[in-house]
Amino acid sequence: MTLATVTPLKRVSILATEGVFASTLLQAKDFFHMASLRYGKQLGLGLTPSFEIHLVSPDGLPVRSFSDVIIPVDGCLDSADVIILPAFWDDFDALCGRHPQVLSWLRERHAAGAAICGEATGVFWMAQSGLLDGKEATTYWRFFNEFAERFPKVLLNQEKHLSDADNLYCAGGVTSACDLYIYLIERFCGASVAQGVSRDILYEVQRSYAPGRIGFGGQKLHQDVTILQIQHWLEEHFADKFRFEDVARAHGMSIRNFMRRFQTATGDKPLHYLQRLRIETAKGLLSATRKSIKTISYEVGYDDASFFARLFRQHTELSPNQYRRQFQHKGE
Repeated sequence: MTLATVTPLKRVSILATEGVFASTLLQAKDFFHMASLRYGKQLGLGLTPSFEIHLVSPDGLPVRSFSDVIIPVDGCLDSADVIILPAFWDDFDALCGRHPQVLSWLRERHAAGAAICGEATGVFWMAQSGLLDGKEATTYWRFFNEFAERFPKVLLNQEKHLSDADNLYCAGGVTSACDLYIYLIERFCGASVAQGVSRDILYEVQRSYAPGRIGFGGQKLHQDVTILQIQHWLEEHFADKFRFEDVARAHGMSIRNFMRRFQTATGDKPLHYLQRLRIETAKGLLSATRKSIKTISYEVGYDDASFFARLFRQHTELSPNQYRRQFQHKGE
């Protein structure tokens, strides 16, 4: 499973409703506009944007933000490939009553393959639409209790700042939304564009959390409870020394049965899944710390730094040092 997208990104739509936090709406706009310009340059289009970013409202009319700013929009709900649901401060029941079309729009676009992303209270729209039923989600900590009461079918994870499941992404707040947008830009536009946007926009973002791994949530949407337990175990012990034979035996399976069930459930072979866990963790360490390649290699489970470097290149098409330099270089 790779970050490569199946179809080119054509349109990102950002929902504007009454009470929206203008800062979260425009933050998303800036991130994706920068990505559109950088990707266009990479495609040989000069400074022509390579995809559209639309601000949309339920009725196509301007909206009044939380801070009483009138925000013009580009139109009404449309056929986007990526939908961003910014944070808002308003009566959610009243919003749903005024704009029921938002919920059907989200369901239709998700069924068509769109990636849908909610930030803080924006996640409420996703949950109200029913798309998150039976799936993991997160939101801003102040709304944990209300969210859990409103949406008992959603698997609220209060320990995570980011979650993903079935092309549905949740960010707890502003900083985690930055990480989510960079992930999506990498998915649709490639690592080079994502790292360029990170250098252009993130400046000195200070995280009080580890960004964690995005991109594995969709592989947990299966009914094999034992394999799901093993996936959770791997997330906690990915850097340990162990044999899959022992993991299988501890869960009452032969190695052959384990290999078959794991791939059937997740779509990945166990070794490849483990490698991706390690590489995604390494990417975070390379971009956010000054630790040596050897230290990072050891921390993610590889004693041989040369082997780790070769594996990293296989997964990212960059060496660890090249990946780090993409973030640290200031010349572009």
